[in-house]
Amino acid sequence: MRAHEAGALHAEGYRGPAWLQTPVDVNALVPTLWATSVGRGSDGVLTVGGVSVTELAREFGTPAYVIDEDDFRSRARDFKNTYAEVFDDLSGGADVFYAGKAFLCTEVARWVHDEGLHLDVCTGGELAVARRAGVPGDRIGLHGNNKSVAEIRDALEYGVSRIVVDSLDEIERVAGVATDLGVVAPVLIRVTVGVEAHTHEFIATAHEDQKFGLSLAGGHAFEAARRILDKPESLRLLGLHSHIGSQIFDTAGFEVSARRIVGLHTKIARELGVELPELDLGGGFGIAYTTEHDPLPPKNLAAGMAEIIGRECRAEQVAVPRISVEPGRAIAGPSTFTLYEVGTVKPVDLDGGARRVYVSVDGGMSDNVRTALYDADYSCTVANRASEAAPVLARVVGRHCESGDIVVKDEFLPGDVGAGDLIAVPGTGAYCRSLSSQYNHTPRPPVVAVRDGVARVIVRRETIDDLLALDV
Repeated sequence: MRAHEAGALHAEGYRGPAWLQTPVDVNALVPTLWATSVGRGSDGVLTVGGVSVTELAREFGTPAYVIDEDDFRSRARDFKNTYAEVFDDLSGGADVFYAGKAFLCTEVARWVHDEGLHLDVCTGGELAVARRAGVPGDRIGLHGNNKSVAEIRDALEYGVSRIVVDSLDEIERVAGVATDLGVVAPVLIRVTVGVEAHTHEFIATAHEDQKFGLSLAGGHAFEAARRILDKPESLRLLGLHSHIGSQIFDTAGFEVSARRIVGLHTKIARELGVELPELDLGGGFGIAYTTEHDPLPPKNLAAGMAEIIGRECRAEQVAVPRISVEPGRAIAGPSTFTLYEVGTVKPVDLDGGARRVYVSVDGGMSDNVRTALYDADYSCTVANRASEAAPVLARVVGRHCESGDIVVKDEFLPGDVGAGDLIAVPGTGAYCRSLSSQYNHTPRPPVVAVRDGVARVIVRRETIDDLLALDV
């Protein structure tokens, strides 16, 4: 492909990215992209949990996030049961903390607790949601790189099971609050192990030049352990935490990470005289957003991680600590799609005789900023009918005043797509609602849960009154 000064999307003869193939059937769904109950009825209309999208649009409006409750619960159970089984002989099981930052509301926190998972929160607001949902403190961990005194106090008063400390400053902060409350705070050390995940720069979190964690190479992580162990009256060191990034599709990235984190675990045991009982390997497990992605199922992830950890601990001649992991996207992401209505359709001629159809919908970067933020790819389908029209290269865009307001960069849609059609974008359960905004003073969409033929709102749509309520 000939280079173009405006980028590959404007190059001569552009026909979309290499992985995007012209579909034989433009109505076909790729199962790995969708929640398990999603399918097409005999009339071509998309259904989820036994409810058609036309019914959902009529009752709840568009745009809307539509979550398959059974799919979410099933993925949560699968992680919990799989990791417990795979790590049973190695470390007496494993704990699964749902990463609430992916998507959290009161009802989802209840589902997570119902299915026996722990919950990882990283702000006072997420902790407040967990408390409102009735999640006990001993099932909650507090994360974050700059926790306030108020957040630490709230967490300790509620009895959280652990606080993941992210800096030397924070050690003193947590110790001070614990002393004031007369409690001993259980803590883990977030370790920057110097492994860069093969992913976007902004979501690769274990290399040295970034804001998270305490450096292994610089000795800061070991110094953190020494300082915490010097404060037994206020701090109890549970173990180490490592997270190497997001959208990880195999366990190869854990090879070096595990070797380094187990090495630090061993050094603390031998030089400071304490064998730590826990080791958190983080999350970041990938999902399929398009046909380009091929994620591993939890059983393969768990088996690969167990083999790596077991081997490294045997090499160091130490017992395997209790393992925990933090899936968020892998549970929430595939369970949800976003439903939009098409407003306008505009064909645009590209260089070299190619053509792209711009399909404008009633949402955009306010409900899914990931395409603009991370250059993320998504798929989509016309959801309210089947079509016999030939596929055309399309770009689904939003209604905001930004040229980067793109929901789906490249996808084949039927050539007769038009105003009033419904478009469904899968894989939007993680980070879309969490990162949503009121840009251009646009009210945020509702979250609609569907199960056994019944749909209900679990997060209501914002209104204009909501937008104006904070203005003084």
